[in-house]
Formats: sequence, structure tokens, C-alpha cells
Amino acid sequence: MPGTFSQIYIHTVFAVKGRENLIDKSWKEDLHKYIAGIIRAKEQKSIIVNGVADHIHAFIGLRPSMLISDIVRDIKNNSTNFINDNKLVHGKFSWQEGYGAFSHSHSQIKTVYNYILHQEEHHKKKTFREEYFGFLKKFDIPFEEKYLFEWIE
Repeated sequence: MPGTFSQIYIHTVFAVKGRENLIDKSWKEDLHKYIAGIIRAKEQKSIIVNGVADHIHAFIGLRPSMLISDIVRDIKNNSTNFINDNKLVHGKFSWQEGYGAFSHSHSQIKTVYNYILHQEEHHKKKTFREEYFGFLKKFDIPFEEKYLFEWIE
């Protein structure tokens, strides 16, 4: 749209179905690059994609014409196909339903980038459940625990 200017930064989080540790270190970087490519193919800005064996974080610069639900749906669908088509796991891979999406200001880009970059270190101290509940509380998002991810600890 001519004359439309925006800066929308969204930090998305989504988990492997059953919270299984299926994202192996041997191919996780390829998965992250693939997800970044999906984001760019949708004409959005991939700031950083990273995660650990059971979940992914993607920090995205969104244009106002793109719905958050559409980009996350496309990321999850296409990355599922990438994993299954390349037989990267035994059996069938899929993501859990749902996701988290948290907005940030331009001044927070470096902080969020570094947070996502250091996921491996971060999760030595904090579980995914603790991390996710922390986001929901920090962003003052009301929730019912029964509608959140499957928590297998």
C-alpha cells in the first residue's frame, strides 16, 4: 500500500507435538534456515530463528498486510513438510496446535535477538514451561492452562 509505513516486530514461539525432543542438533540449523526462508518468501523480515529440541522461536518483522496467524500457519505447515519429506525423524513429525506471539518495539530488537540466539544456554536454567508462562505473565496475557501446550516434564 503506498503511503503505509510500519514497524511491527513479533516474537513467535511454537512447540513440537507432544513436546518431544525431535529437533536434532545435526539438522536444526537447516530447519532454522528453512523457516527463515519461508518468512522471506512471504515478503516478511526474518530477524532470527532459533530454538532447542522441543520448540522454536522466530522473531519476525511483519508488514501490516500479513496476519500473524497466517505466517505462523505457513511456517508450521511448510517446516513440517520439510522435516517429513527429508525423513529427518522416525515416524511423522508435526507441531502442536497453537503458538505464542509477542510484540516488541524497535528499541528491543537487540535484546530479543540475543535472547533467541542463546536458547541452548537459557534452557539449561529454565524449562520451556517456565519460559512460556513467563512470557504470558510479562505481556499480561490472560490464559487457562488447559488450553496451553502439552507440558511433558
